[in-house]
Amino acid sequence: MTGLASPTLRKAPPAPGTTPGVPQGPPRPRRTALLPTAALVLGALYCLLPVAWVVVAATKADDELFSTFTFLPGSGFADNLGDLTSYRDGIYWTWMGNSVLYAGLGALLSTVVSAFAGYALAVYRFRGRELFFNVMLTGVLMPPVILAIPQYLLMAEADLTDSHASVLLPLVLSPYGVYLGRIYAEAAIPMELVEAGRVDGAGEWRIFSRIAVPMLAPGLVTIFLFQFVAIWNNFLLPFIMLGDDEKFPMTVGLFTLLKQGASQPALYTLVITGALLAVVPLIALFLVIQRFWSLDLLSGAVKS
Repeated sequence: MTGLASPTLRKAPPAPGTTPGVPQGPPRPRRTALLPTAALVLGALYCLLPVAWVVVAATKADDELFSTFTFLPGSGFADNLGDLTSYRDGIYWTWMGNSVLYAGLGALLSTVVSAFAGYALAVYRFRGRELFFNVMLTGVLMPPVILAIPQYLLMAEADLTDSHASVLLPLVLSPYGVYLGRIYAEAAIPMELVEAGRVDGAGEWRIFSRIAVPMLAPGLVTIFLFQFVAIWNNFLLPFIMLGDDEKFPMTVGLFTLLKQGASQPALYTLVITGALLAVVPLIALFLVIQRFWSLDLLSGAVKS
């Protein structure tokens, strides 16, 4: 006599979107970062509000600047631009040219020095290297107001005050630029690659120029941008060093216009228009060189 076979129990297939063997429960509510997002939005508005005010105020004529709503655009931007250009035979554009000279040449020289110093501190081993680096880093902690007077006295001893060199020379060595150069060189340049170049008979200059510089290019672009912006916005050093307004940079020149605005309110529109135009080169520089930040770190080393 044969027994009856017990029926086989079949499990129902898992529901779509579920994982077999994992207990399913009610869907968890999605967490939202409402508070951090709101804080970021408020921070962005706080930073952009003065910029928006400058853009709107530059479009207002003299009689509209203080009599209309703050963020209501005016109709006098073309007149303000013409008055600014004709003021004292176009001295504003002289200030603009001086700022381009100080910031461009100063940032270039500072980047070159930072590249040499950062590479040497990262690659070479010599006695007192860390001590020298740590002492130099104290310059990052020094406020510019502390260094301005000693720098002025040094330039006065060398009879260089009230000259372009008195503004350029103190800006050539940037402790922060050297720090970035060393950190970036240590991260981007493998010592094996340097040793391979030496084994192949390449000199130190050839290794630096053909191997190190292409690999350091994104970091050097960053150093150049930081230095350019810092020198472009620098006020205290040229204010102390220079006495001839034909050599003033943009910051000091606009400050003199602002002081005169207390007795000549019509100059306020020129100051605001000049401040707006002074931001344009920084935006253009950022848009031009930002593509270099995406360079491959080893783009030049393979070809060497």
